[in-house]
Amino acid sequence: KPVLRVVKAADVAADEKARQAELERRRKAAEAEAAAIRAMMNAPKKVLVAKKEEPKPEAAPAGIKGTIHKKPGGAPGATGTTAAAGAGAKPGDKKSVKSEKLSSSWADDKKRGTPGKPGGRDAGAGARPGGGAGWRAPGRGPAGRRGGRDDRGATMSNFQAPNEPVVQEVHIPETISVADLAHKMSVKASEVIKQLMKLGQMVTINQQLDQETAMIVVEEMGHKAFAAKLDDPDAFLEEEGAAAEGQHELLPRAPVVTVMGHVDHGKTSLLDSIRRARVAAGEAGGITQHIGAYHVDTPRGMVTFLDTPGHEAFTAMRARGAKATDIVILVVAADDGVMPQTKEAIHHAKAAGVPIVVAMNKIDKPDANPERVKSELVAEEVVPEEFGGESPFVPVSAKTGQGIDDLLEQVLLQAEVLELKAAKDSLAKGLVIEAKLDKGRGPVATVLVQSGTLKRGDVVLAGSTYGRVRAMLDEDGKPATEAGPSIPVEIQGLTEVPQAGDEFMVLADERRAREIATFRAGKYRDVKLARQQAAKLENMFADMTAGDVQTLPLIIKADVQGSQEALASSLLKLSTDEVKVQIVHAAVGAISESDINLAIASKAVVIGFNVRADAGARKVAEHNDVDLRYYNIIYDAVDEVKAAMAGMLAPEQREEIIGTAEIRTVFVATKIGTIAGSMITSGHVTRNARFRLLRDNVVVYTGEIESLKRLKDDVKEVREGFECGIKLKNYSDIKEGDQLEVFEIKEVARTL
Repeated sequence: KPVLRVVKAADVAADEKARQAELERRRKAAEAEAAAIRAMMNAPKKVLVAKKEEPKPEAAPAGIKGTIHKKPGGAPGATGTTAAAGAGAKPGDKKSVKSEKLSSSWADDKKRGTPGKPGGRDAGAGARPGGGAGWRAPGRGPAGRRGGRDDRGATMSNFQAPNEPVVQEVHIPETISVADLAHKMSVKASEVIKQLMKLGQMVTINQQLDQETAMIVVEEMGHKAFAAKLDDPDAFLEEEGAAAEGQHELLPRAPVVTVMGHVDHGKTSLLDSIRRARVAAGEAGGITQHIGAYHVDTPRGMVTFLDTPGHEAFTAMRARGAKATDIVILVVAADDGVMPQTKEAIHHAKAAGVPIVVAMNKIDKPDANPERVKSELVAEEVVPEEFGGESPFVPVSAKTGQGIDDLLEQVLLQAEVLELKAAKDSLAKGLVIEAKLDKGRGPVATVLVQSGTLKRGDVVLAGSTYGRVRAMLDEDGKPATEAGPSIPVEIQGLTEVPQAGDEFMVLADERRAREIATFRAGKYRDVKLARQQAAKLENMFADMTAGDVQTLPLIIKADVQGSQEALASSLLKLSTDEVKVQIVHAAVGAISESDINLAIASKAVVIGFNVRADAGARKVAEHNDVDLRYYNIIYDAVDEVKAAMAGMLAPEQREEIIGTAEIRTVFVATKIGTIAGSMITSGHVTRNARFRLLRDNVVVYTGEIESLKRLKDDVKEVREGFECGIKLKNYSDIKEGDQLEVFEIKEVARTL
């Protein structure tokens, strides 16, 4: 055995030695092969330089012509040579295969391989005049393709990556898609989407972003954002308007005075007293719900008054009044003091930068307190002149007419200080105060001319609508042919109802007005869609979680734009976490058949504010049971919608204890089961009522009473002081001394 082990060890050593020798042999072979490859790769450079020799020019034999297919004299062609009969071909000769009249040969062709290989497909091509690189591209050097790689590598090694990110200047239009924004910043769209997700917006690559959002994204990503100035026709209008105004003489104009204040403080009554009219008496509910415009001639000149609503719903209307005005009369009831809408009116006036004249109304009332009004207004930074401020305070009474002349005096004094002027002969410009859709007259707009003169037949551009003035009426409804600065008029002839608050201007060319109106309409639509899309995506998750939320869809039709806007905003404010108001459609004009069809499709309630449904609409509504509601006071509309929303709330469940019983004995009946012999200690106990079983004042079980027995008779109810047998449904673990608390669950209607 030991001998065998020695033999095996020797064999292993021999095998290992043989394996090492084989590995060494392979390594040397690999090295030799690598050396050969390196030599071959380096060979072209050496060959081109070393074997550079001039070709021996040899004239072709006369009269012998060969082609590529047929050799002269029938001799077979050798590879790489063209043997002519009677003439010996030498290695290195050019292979001439074309007609003598042609100037080129294969040797001169740029599409041949590397030179210097005799007898192969490149035989004879090695000797090129000047040792050129043959078909290699110019500029790559003698190394051909490999040389080109080396040069490219050298160029790449010289390239350095930028140390800082490149900051782009991005010009952003009013709306831009995510893809376009990414392209402008030279980044991937996914990067923009990630950035928007960080900002809390879920967007898609084709979604439109509004200008403000896009600018925030650009700044967040380290680039510079600029609001792009598009080829906007409005810009040309401004330039033309500025040039035109400089050409006309500026003349003094009447002041535009807006009357503002809290609801029921007597604004309209004060204007009635000034105008000697009775507008307030004809108003529904005694409150102003439209913006009114009047001009009054006084001994010292004309004054234009704008009467704004005081109700809280008409915030936007008051803001428009402040925007159009030169002076604000702030009406404060002397017996009521400063109220919420008084403060809001002060803020509007200060935002517009107009002087305030305070009219302390109802001064004739016994509980009037002017000093209180002054102190409260000082707290709101409206300081009277007697305290060193800039605002005149005038005590007035709209009822008796006391102080009216003093008020007008103060207003005209302020107007003189302001030195109000406007061009009278230029094309008219101004503001749309109110707009409505009249069934017989079409779109009607109440406008205040601020400069120039508006004439019948003028082409008017207002926001995204335009038209030719077909008719013009003053505030009394009388036809007018023209209106100068500070004159309010009602115009007809526009293509659509303009937005209240839009600026209007007269253009010389109707075609141009149409182009600008179309451009603006498209721009507004894009911006609106971008905002709506963003709002929908933001609310997506909230809507998913709020699956149980009830919605009350409404269609609102009003007589004028301001009322529709105020009513819609007031109703939207009623929304709660459980019931939401959804405005399906809101517009001005009478309720039409298309409104009713929309209500059928969306199951909406149709609200008409100072408008009625036409005959066709009423017929369709009756046939399809559509709920039509008419209102002329905003309070009533808000209150009824609030009541409807309260009806949609899930009722509140309240528990009411109707009686208690004490278990005094327990016995078992064969067919019935365990029965509790009980005394009714308070209230009454009824069959099928709910109960709680109390043991040592701890609730053991809650269930339902199955049956009641008095003596051997089944009864429905047992009152206090009587004994009875009570069978509990699906429960038999009762003991003497247990208490039964019997209760009912009542549903109570909830309110908002």
